Amino acid sequence: MLDIAQLNEFIVEAKAATYVGGGVPRTPCRSGSHDIGYESGDWHYLDSYFGGTDFAGQEVVWFARQPVWAMNYFGRVVAPDLIDGSAAGTVIKAALSAMYRERRFLGGMEFDHPFGRYVDRSEGGCERFSGHECIMVAGRKAYVLDYRGGLVIP
Repeated sequence: MLDIAQLNEFIVEAKAATYVGGGVPRTPCRSGSHDIGYESGDWHYLDSYFGGTDFAGQEVVWFARQPVWAMNYFGRVVAPDLIDGSAAGTVIKAALSAMYRERRFLGGMEFDHPFGRYVDRSEGGCERFSGHECIMVAGRKAYVLDYRGGLVIP
């Protein structure tokens, strides 16, 4: 049986080492995708996405070569007059770094940054969840992302 605490710990470790931690891009597994991965023992993680300012992607975790967890997401800048993709990425990386230092990757997070206020809300746990993150600038949503995921059981 899969140890959910170990899975959660690995997800946090992998997320901190990849997008937030400036991990090394991998050869794309699909035409036009941007891929970044992480491994530790029997655990493997891959984040694969398309786009830039507006983007869609999926993260997958394998244990002993079997897929065990996945999350998909879609995000975009909704007010380019308030924030651009680069500034949004800066806010997100800072906020997620703070969350990962708390050894978690799911919501209940608010983080103030000079470029905007990051707000993340989610329901559920590692086994099954959905959520929404946004960056507020001058009282308006400037960036939004929706995500959902959980265990994938054969």
